[in-house]
Amino acid sequence: MDAAFWLDRWQEGRTHFHMQRVTPLLQKYWPALRLPAGSRILVPLCGKSLDMIWLASQGYRVLGVELSPLAIAQFLQENDLRAQVRESPLGRHHVAGEIEIIEGDIFGLDAATLAGCAGAYDRAALVALPEAMRKDYVRHVYGQLAGNYRGLLLTLHYDQSSMEGPPFSVDEEEVARLYADHTRARLVDRRDILAKEPKFAQRGLTALDTLVFDLSGARGD
Repeated sequence: MDAAFWLDRWQEGRTHFHMQRVTPLLQKYWPALRLPAGSRILVPLCGKSLDMIWLASQGYRVLGVELSPLAIAQFLQENDLRAQVRESPLGRHHVAGEIEIIEGDIFGLDAATLAGCAGAYDRAALVALPEAMRKDYVRHVYGQLAGNYRGLLLTLHYDQSSMEGPPFSVDEEEVARLYADHTRARLVDRRDILAKEPKFAQRGLTALDTLVFDLSGARGD
């Protein structure tokens, strides 16, 4: 998926992946990570996710990364946030209280910025990337986070031959393989969500699970 694909999706309003509420699975499983208040949390491909508001309300410093200036503008407007804006080699930074969103490419983040993140929350990034890009994404992002980082990863699992992504199917075996060099990915929840996602049934799916992974194992374990 190139940048133009996602920019077009936002311009055309084809953003069914956006949730109009905080993700319940985030609220349920994030506290178990026991990240200290004040930790910086990376939210890659953040869009205008309300999950960033929730994370900030829990006392964290949120760093979102998003290609679409429209998504960022909508996030700020819809949540009555006024942002200070500055430019850097990483992109345009929008800072509103404890939430900072970099308008730029997740692959453009440098090692110092990633190393400053003690946590990561990924509901929409890994499943947005085709298989050929996922290994590089995990290596670049998770391989450069703080050495003892903790994170929460949500993926989808379905018969990929029944529907063309994104979102793509990323099963438990692939997650274990992708993260083996960076952390121990532990599956903590799997649930059938097809009944709650009729748009996927309309696209041909007969089964759809969401998977939740705790990424708090020591690197290399």
